Amino acid sequence: MNSAERQQSPRQRHLEQIIFGTSTKAGRSFDLLLLLLIVSSVVVVMFDSIIDIHDRYGTLLQRVEVGFTLLFTAEYALRIWCVKHRKSYMLSFWGIVDLLSILPTYIAFLLPEAAPLLIIRLIRVMRIFRVLRLLELFSELNDIIEVLRKTSRAIFVFFLMVMIIVVVFGCVLYVIEGPEHGFTSIPMSIYWAVVTITTVGYGDMIPQTGLGRTLAAFGMLVGYSILAVPTAIITTKLWERLNRRNNDRLQWNCPVCALGDHSVDAQFCKHCGAQLDVPDDVRQQAQG
Repeated sequence: MNSAERQQSPRQRHLEQIIFGTSTKAGRSFDLLLLLLIVSSVVVVMFDSIIDIHDRYGTLLQRVEVGFTLLFTAEYALRIWCVKHRKSYMLSFWGIVDLLSILPTYIAFLLPEAAPLLIIRLIRVMRIFRVLRLLELFSELNDIIEVLRKTSRAIFVFFLMVMIIVVVFGCVLYVIEGPEHGFTSIPMSIYWAVVTITTVGYGDMIPQTGLGRTLAAFGMLVGYSILAVPTAIITTKLWERLNRRNNDRLQWNCPVCALGDHSVDAQFCKHCGAQLDVPDDVRQQAQG
């Protein structure tokens, strides 16, 4: 047996149930505490980017950030220690996100002068990756991610169709308006078409001719119709998924991909194939 799939002690199995499971009171409390820590750490990063607050409370914010980093480091190490498939977790998407959430602070401390200011700023901003970990805490968000994955092909085809419409609108406006009215090139005209069809309307480029304004009004109406299509596609798939879900589901997230919605007798994750290793009491609770 290799180190990636080793025998767990009772304490490790208990901690894995708390960290990766959601059926126990301790597991739910752990998720709530983690949610609070993630939100608080992201708020600290945002406030630290404000110059006045950084100049006045920079030292305090830095100490708070160190405290958050130590807590997340301990949590990351605890996940590696208790999970049965260590290598699978560490190389998974959520394992990488966990690592990215703690690395920037250590890198900033180790290389404060060696790297250019832009690199240090980028490293600090990378701490915002912690917000991605919020997705791991809600099964409803996992449902949405799964729906987006299943509708990705339809959305991609729709996006290509929108791009064709935008290019056509931009080229026609370039011909109608011309450089004398601010449409200096086809790319700039396409930019105007994107802003118009998405109903953003910055107002930095405005058609001056009657024909151009007529086409712009038509583009706005087309934009309202276009925005409804992906919403309908995603909503339909999400409704179908929720209707298919039965009550006899395990309240247990996969330790590798963090996705749930497994049947009571599932031994392996239906999303990534990893072994679930669900405790017997969790299965019995799902069976009622």
